[in-house]
Amino acid sequence: MPIARGFGRLGLTPNHLTLIGFGIAIVAAWAAASQAWLAAGVLVLIGGVFDLFDGALARATGQVNRFGAFMDSVFDRWGEGVVYVGIAWGFASAGMVDGAVVAAAAMTSAFMVSYARAKSENLGFAPGTGMANVGVAPREVRIVLLTIGLVLAGLFGGVEPACDAGFGGCAPFWERRGDGSFSLGMFLGLITILATITTIQRILHVRAQAREG
Repeated sequence: MPIARGFGRLGLTPNHLTLIGFGIAIVAAWAAASQAWLAAGVLVLIGGVFDLFDGALARATGQVNRFGAFMDSVFDRWGEGVVYVGIAWGFASAGMVDGAVVAAAAMTSAFMVSYARAKSENLGFAPGTGMANVGVAPREVRIVLLTIGLVLAGLFGGVEPACDAGFGGCAPFWERRGDGSFSLGMFLGLITILATITTIQRILHVRAQAREG
């Protein structure tokens, strides 16, 4: 809350923080598409910080309203999707189609987590922030995992295809331990798995509520 109030003293509103976070996500996506993996990881983390403080600023300044909540949700999802597109582009530019596919899988799984919450709340299940606490991989966890994967990709030399014509093409990322493509691909895979588990947990949570009702 003190940090949120500090943003308020600078003249920023919760919606400003939401839009700043989205702008940072666009820059992070551009960095990933350009294969500047370390920069992309740092930017994802910074953008995530802004996303965490918009709600706190709204509460600290008494600016909580439905439009602000709508803006926050929409631009969070939009920014997250843009970053995954940038990562897929970066993999594809390096000739690693398998990496681009796992980035798309991570994006799909992450979106299903958010959709499960939005739809359940729309139908009257888990009102308020109840559904946000269900599952092993909410947005904050996914941001941390994605940041780690991107930073490790940068520290371990980035994403470059390991090709040998004698072996029939390029080695997939999961066979290349110790380089950047392996690190990023594994963390994207972990996001895919954990987000899928989270979606299932939320489905089961809503089913339990439906049975009680």
